Amino acid sequence: MQIGELARRAGVTTKAVRYYESLGLLVPGRLANGYRDYDEHDVRITQEIRALAGLGIPVERTRPFLDCLAAGHRHADDCPASLAGYRDAIDDLTQRIEGLSARRAVLVAHLHEAAHRHVGVPPVNEGEDLMTDHMSLPAGLPVPEDDGAAAHLPGMKVPHLELLGTGGKPIGLGALGAGRTVIYVYPLTGRPDTDLPDGWNSIPGARGCTPEACGFRDHYQDLLAAGADGVFGLSSQETDYQREVVERLHLPFEMLSDPARSLARELGLPTFRTNRLTLYKRLTLIVRDGVIEHVFYPIFPPNEHAGQVLNWLRDNPRMG
Repeated sequence: MQIGELARRAGVTTKAVRYYESLGLLVPGRLANGYRDYDEHDVRITQEIRALAGLGIPVERTRPFLDCLAAGHRHADDCPASLAGYRDAIDDLTQRIEGLSARRAVLVAHLHEAAHRHVGVPPVNEGEDLMTDHMSLPAGLPVPEDDGAAAHLPGMKVPHLELLGTGGKPIGLGALGAGRTVIYVYPLTGRPDTDLPDGWNSIPGARGCTPEACGFRDHYQDLLAAGADGVFGLSSQETDYQREVVERLHLPFEMLSDPARSLARELGLPTFRTNRLTLYKRLTLIVRDGVIEHVFYPIFPPNEHAGQVLNWLRDNPRMG
């Protein structure tokens, strides 16, 4: 076949094909008239170079993979030299990432300094990365759908389960008292020194734990006035992590830590997996006399949820 057909079938330009030849990666045959003659092996080689380039491996460093094919292996990465090529590419990316991270840190520091140079008020946390904003919600977040995973909860008794609170003592969920208790369950709370899991914004209902907590903070006294005897946040994060959030956000209520997700097993609460973590899906329980009286699920947007709970309490006053 001629060069144009090879380029079309392999998804590259004729200029790219000529460049591969100049590097000795492609060695076409010659017809009697001197024209290049490409075969199916050349197509495979060209496609492999293109695929490796898509992974970030420079064309000039694809030879170990092509030699692996030439040796008769089915896959270009079946050989030790190919694996070494992957490792070299990963090392290069790591160095680039570290370099970019260092440049980013310098830029953030300059932004940090410039933003507060003439304000007269220092930032709340000197080490906080201004590029990570856990307080606001990005536009276009996916809306969670009601999958029925919480439909069974109203009317269930709360198990006799003790969870450690940020106050330092275990809280017995089965001994909350005869009044109403609001327990909002959330996946995880972000903080300035910890990155959110990859793809967090694309998971329906995941983003927004900090705005939700601030909403319950800001409505806390109103919730008590509307008939709530207590408010708790609950996640699978460790208590020390939660305690930092409570102190930084000045939350007037405790967070409960359930790293083993014991409440999920006892009540069948919905969870999801991401980045090798199993986390609670966002929901809120209204517990009264040891029984789940009402469930909010799914929850969106989380920054308005405390107001939704407040309205429900006002619309459903306790009788007797």
